[in-house]
Amino acid sequence: MFAKSLPNLFTIGNLFLGIVAIILVFNDKPEMAAMMVIVAMLLDGVDGRVARALGVTSEFGKELDSLSDVISFGVAPAFIMYVVAFQDLNSDAASWIVTAIFPICGALRLARFNVISGIPGYFVGLPIPAAGGILATLALFYKDIQPWVLMASTLALALLMVSTVKYPNFKKFGLPKSAIWSIPIVVAIAIALGVAFPDQLSKIIFVPLLIYALYGLKKNVNVHGRLRRRSRRAKGDEERRSKRSV
Repeated sequence: MFAKSLPNLFTIGNLFLGIVAIILVFNDKPEMAAMMVIVAMLLDGVDGRVARALGVTSEFGKELDSLSDVISFGVAPAFIMYVVAFQDLNSDAASWIVTAIFPICGALRLARFNVISGIPGYFVGLPIPAAGGILATLALFYKDIQPWVLMASTLALALLMVSTVKYPNFKKFGLPKSAIWSIPIVVAIAIALGVAFPDQLSKIIFVPLLIYALYGLKKNVNVHGRLRRRSRRAKGDEERRSKRSV
C-alpha cells in the first residue's frame, strides 16, 4: 500500500515546496524561495520514474502532478519574479499582466501535454519545470538586469512553453527499483545544501537550465533552416527539369 502511494507523496512534496516558495518570497527570502523551486524540480523528476519503476502509474497521479506543477513551476516562480523585480515598477498593470501570463501559459502547456500525444523522445514546448526553474533563478539577478529585460524574459519563457519548439525528453532514463529508497536521502541532502547555500546554488543551476532552453530553440531554428534549404533545392530541381522538357 505504501509503495503505491510513494509517487504521490513525492508529488505532494513538490506541491508543498511550491507553496513554501511563495511564502518565503513574500517574507523577503527570494534566494530560499528559488531553492525550494529547484528542489521541487528534483521531486517532479522522480515521481513519475518511481511510479513506472513500481508499476503504479495512474490517471490520478498524472492529474495531481499537473496541478502541483502549476503551483510550483508556474505560480511560485512568477511571484518570485514579481516580488523582487516588478513590484516597485511604476506600471502596475504591466507587472500584473506579465506575472499572470507566465502561470497561464504553464497551465496551457500542461493541458496540451495531457491530451495530445507528443513526439517520441521530445517534449513539444519548453517543459514547465524547466521554465519555472529558469524564471525563479533568473529573478535572483534582479540587481544586475534591467526590469524590462526581466519582463521580456518572462514573456519569452511563457511563449516557449506554448510553442511547438521541441525539447529533449529525458524520461526514457528509468530508475531501478533498488535506487528508489535512496531518493529521500538525496532530496534531504539537496534541501540541506539549498538551505546552506541558497544564493550560490540557485545561480549555478540557472546556467544548465538556460542552456537547455536555448538548445531547443537553436535546434528548432536549424531544423527550419534545413527544411527551407531542401525546399529551395527541390524547387530549383523542378525548374531545371521543366526547362529540359521544354
